[in-house]
Amino acid sequence: MTQNKRSFLSRFRRNEDGHATIEFAIMVPFLFVIMLSAVELGMLTMRYAFLERGLDIVVRDIRLSTGAEFEHDEIRDQICDAAGMIPDCSNNLKLEMITLDLRDWTGIPTTTVCTNRAEEVQPLTSFQAGGENTLMVLRACAKIEPLFPTTGLGATFNVDSAGDYALVATSAFVQEPR
Repeated sequence: MTQNKRSFLSRFRRNEDGHATIEFAIMVPFLFVIMLSAVELGMLTMRYAFLERGLDIVVRDIRLSTGAEFEHDEIRDQICDAAGMIPDCSNNLKLEMITLDLRDWTGIPTTTVCTNRAEEVQPLTSFQAGGENTLMVLRACAKIEPLFPTTGLGATFNVDSAGDYALVATSAFVQEPR
């Protein structure tokens, strides 16, 4: 009886069938997580680039439109038109325009106010139209839902109570004289 066990164990030890299957079963989850993280990072980068581009286009129009008065919703809609990759942009994008004094520098507030789908809609925080030769900072915050919120890179994002992460783009400009 013990001879049968020994011969079976020695044959089992010498047999190399299934080694690739074990390595495959161990490595595929890691490769799958890396692949999903790469897709998540690609979408995050593309959405951020489109948000930056849209903000830059609109800021250029604001800067060169001397004497024109722009409203929050008008600027938001222009940014959403230029940044086509932001899902539900008109509801997920919040703008903050701040006037800064170069002679009495206080800096930009470090906290960014964004939308949160889990809470009631907040009123506009600060949107100050500037005068001639005034330094203005326009900050746009878009809330995006991760593609894979429980896997890889998507699981490491700082998310709000609705499960969205924030993309924040900032642009500064000086209002041209009229």
